[in-house]
Amino acid sequence: MHDALRAQQITDRVWWVGAIDWDIRDFHGYMTGRGTTWNAYLILGDEPILIDTVKPSGKAEMMARIASIIDPASIRYVISNHTEMDHSGSLPDVVRAVRPAQLFASQMGAKGLPAHFDVGMEITPVKDLETLTLGGGTLTFVETRMVHWPDSMFTYFAEDQVLFSSDGFGMHLASQQRFADELPAEVLDQEAAKYFANILLLFSPQLTKLLDKVAGLNLPLKVIAPDHGPIFREGLGEVIGRYARWAEQKPTMKAVVLYDSMWDSTKLMAKAIGEGLAEGGADPRLLWARGCHRSHVMGELLDAGALLVGGPTLNNGLFPTLADHLTYMKGLRPRNLVGAAFGSYGWSGEAVKLIEETLAAMDVELVQEGLRVKWVPTADDLLRSRQLGLAVAQRMHEVCTTRNGAIHR
Repeated sequence: MHDALRAQQITDRVWWVGAIDWDIRDFHGYMTGRGTTWNAYLILGDEPILIDTVKPSGKAEMMARIASIIDPASIRYVISNHTEMDHSGSLPDVVRAVRPAQLFASQMGAKGLPAHFDVGMEITPVKDLETLTLGGGTLTFVETRMVHWPDSMFTYFAEDQVLFSSDGFGMHLASQQRFADELPAEVLDQEAAKYFANILLLFSPQLTKLLDKVAGLNLPLKVIAPDHGPIFREGLGEVIGRYARWAEQKPTMKAVVLYDSMWDSTKLMAKAIGEGLAEGGADPRLLWARGCHRSHVMGELLDAGALLVGGPTLNNGLFPTLADHLTYMKGLRPRNLVGAAFGSYGWSGEAVKLIEETLAAMDVELVQEGLRVKWVPTADDLLRSRQLGLAVAQRMHEVCTTRNGAIHR
């Protein structure tokens, strides 16, 4: 295995020694259709430093890549930027195998790691913005609490101007190419947005503060090395700026219409609503709940200005697919949205009210009372549906103009 799996050089002294997971398709309910990477890095200087480890299933691959350039037992220091098991799961085995002189983590990480497993050695906590000279290199640690765990931190390697950004600026994307500039821009854009929407959106307020904090440090940057997906060595300002824009969640004229239907009645309403949205100048995206994974819907919602949700009533409640989507969505707390609820029913019709309650709990501004249609929609019902879409589009214009000073499409 040592001959087949090799480390890849990133800068003069930094090497990638992670694992590629081509098979994973679900990460805590997030669909990873393109797999992922579990990234770990070696800094080679006077004494080798390992930055993060990988999930247990990738341990053999990581160790083989390390062994392709150095004897793993020569690793002097290990730094754990994040306690979550996809980055720390193989840490106890690594400690036993290489017996480093010191293991570093954030102050919260030093508490969190022993709560997960017996690490096998004492953990040295580092403070926010603390700088250490290790292995002939200068390392600065930046706490990134709740981005997206309380223990998270960045590590900055000054000599090669590399920011090891843990779960920041990452994406779930398996590839044999290590650098983002070697991959199609469209794929990168899709996966980066999807990752932010499903992993980091909830923590947007903390991210905004963190980005301001990092900017204030004036760190010279040549490389951003995340723990998932490709490494960035070009366009770093745009990579960071994109996060700033997403965290701000400025509304646009894009409208997500999420629906499900039993006998196409709610589907007909959704189509008419889409027509009204388009007539009003919005960009409607009709998403069939049964045909769209929850993580895809969140990716679409990331840069939207409206959310309209429609469904039939089943057993006096929400249709199961919509209950799934709304529960997931509510937890991620998208902001600055307007919207409405709609749906067809047969005899009880509770679903629209339940959808409205969930949207209200998400602070979605409801443009008008939910639209309910009994059985199959008539021509008049479809006209009312179209008018609902038009009313939402008009409100989107008002909100975009007020918040942004201009219409963002």
